[in-house]
Order: sequence, then structure tokens, then C-alpha cells
Amino acid sequence: MVRHIVLYFLKDKSPESKEALKQKFLSMKGKIEVLKDIEVGVDFMQSSRSADVSLTCLFESKKDLEIYAEHPVHLPVKQYVQQVAERSISCDYEI
Repeated sequence: MVRHIVLYFLKDKSPESKEALKQKFLSMKGKIEVLKDIEVGVDFMQSSRSADVSLTCLFESKKDLEIYAEHPVHLPVKQYVQQVAERSISCDYEI
């Protein structure tokens, strides 16, 4: 199994912007065969080191993560993220 975690720092830090990104991520649920689980969190601490939104995905394999990255359902979400995120950091690991 592979876990894919990404933390996003948004340009617009309003609750509406964070919720819009959360819903955009959750719109992929059940539409990408290789995406076994998805969880999205919106930060409530708002500390100087906090990310705004987290995305956690679960895949069976590294290959499935690669398939997800280029999946037609994922690509418009990725484009949206590029518009609204200032930066992001990620970690992918096997479990």
C-alpha cells in the first residue's frame, strides 16, 4: 500500500477558499478506480507553521499512484490547485 500526503498553502486563506478546495478533492471519490481512500482536512489552528488544507490518499501500489497522477478525473483538480495554491509539500511512502 502507498500513502500520498500533500499539504497545501493557499493564496486566499478564507474559509470559503479552503472549503472549495476540500470539495474539489472530495469530488474525485469513487471516480478513480485506483484511489482506494481519500481524506481531506482543513486546518483550524491557523498557526504560523500550519498548512491550510491536507490531502491524504491511499493506493495499492506505486504504479496506482502514477495512474492517479494522470487520470482524467484528477487532471482538472490538479489544474484548479495550481490556480489557488501558493505552494505545497508532499510525502509518499509505503505502508
